[in-house]
Amino acid sequence: MKKILAVLAGLIICTAVFAGGAKDGSAIKVGVSMPTQSLQRWNQDGSNMKAQLEKAGYQVDLQYAGDNDIPTQVAQIENMIMGNCKVIVIAAIDGSSLTEALKGAKDRGITVIAYDRLIMNSDAVSYYATFDNYKVGVTQGSFIRDALDLDNAAGPFYMEIFTGPTDDNNTNFFFGGAMDILKPYMDSGKLVVRSSQTTLAQCATLNWSMEEAQKRMENIISANRYGPEGTRLDAVLCSNDSTANGATNGLLSVGYTAENMPIITGQDCDKPSVKNMIRGYQAMSVFKDTRTLAAKVVEMVNAIVKGTTVSVNDTTTYDNGLGVVPSFLCEPVAVTVDNYKEMLIDSGYYTEADIAL
Repeated sequence: MKKILAVLAGLIICTAVFAGGAKDGSAIKVGVSMPTQSLQRWNQDGSNMKAQLEKAGYQVDLQYAGDNDIPTQVAQIENMIMGNCKVIVIAAIDGSSLTEALKGAKDRGITVIAYDRLIMNSDAVSYYATFDNYKVGVTQGSFIRDALDLDNAAGPFYMEIFTGPTDDNNTNFFFGGAMDILKPYMDSGKLVVRSSQTTLAQCATLNWSMEEAQKRMENIISANRYGPEGTRLDAVLCSNDSTANGATNGLLSVGYTAENMPIITGQDCDKPSVKNMIRGYQAMSVFKDTRTLAAKVVEMVNAIVKGTTVSVNDTTTYDNGLGVVPSFLCEPVAVTVDNYKEMLIDSGYYTEADIAL
C-alpha cells in the first residue's frame, strides 16, 4: 500500500511540474525576448505573454532589448540559455542575427519559438507563432483597391508606399501581399506612384521609425509637390502604424486635414493610430490581437513541456533558409472608424479612456 501511495505521489508531482510547476520555486522557466519597449506593440506583446504564462504556472524571464539593440538581445538570449530556460520565445530585432547565439540553445535541448518575426538561418528554431503576415498586406492592398474603386473608376489615382526595414522578414510578406493586390493596377497605369519608389528597398523604413517615415514623406511631398492645393495624392500604403503616423505627420505639416487626407493604411491598432482614425486622418489599421497570439504561445509551451503534439496550421510557407519552420498563423482583422469600438473597446483590448482625444 505504501508503495502504491508513493507512486501516486510521484505522479502528482510530475503532473504539477508538467503543468508549469509548483509555487515553491520549481516552476519551469520560460524566456521571452522582445525587441524594444519604445513601441506600444511590443510592450503589450510582452506583458500579455508574461501574464498568460505565469497564470499557467511558469516562471517567466521577460527581457526587452533596449531600443532595438541587437547586441543587447543576443546577450539576453545567451543569459536565458545559461539560465536553464526550457523554452525561449523570441521576437527578433534582426531575424538573421541570432544564428550563433541559438547554437547554445540547441546544444542544451532548449526549444525555441520564433514570435511574430521568423528567425533566419538557424536550425535551433522549432516553431513559429505569428499572424498571417501575407494576409496583412492583402488586407491593406484590398482596402485601398476598394476605397478607390479601382475596378470601376477611371483613374488615374496617385499613391506612395511605406513599408518596414529590409532586415525584418515580415516586411517581405506585408509588402508582397499588398503588391499582389495593387501591382496589376500599377502596371495598367490606373494607380501611379509619382515618386517612382516602388521596390521594397526604396520603400523601406529603418526600424519601423515614425521619424524616418516622416522625413521620407516630407521629401516625397517636396519632390512631387503634393499638397491640398498642389499635386493630388489619393493613398499612402503604410505597412504599420508607426510608418502611418510618420506619413500622416508629414501630410499634416503641409496643410492636409481630415477633409482631404489621402487613404492611409496601418497595422497594430496602436493608440495614436486609433485616435487618428477617429480624427479622420488614418483610414484603417490591421488589428492583431496580441492576447490571441500570447494564448497560442502558451498552448505551444504547454505541449512542448508535456511532450505532446504542438498545434500548427502551416507547414509549407515559412522557410528560414535551413528548412520550413512549422507555424501557427492567427487571423488579422481590418479595423476602421466604423468598427473600432466593437473590435477594440467591447473586446476589452482598450478602454474608452485609452483612446480619448
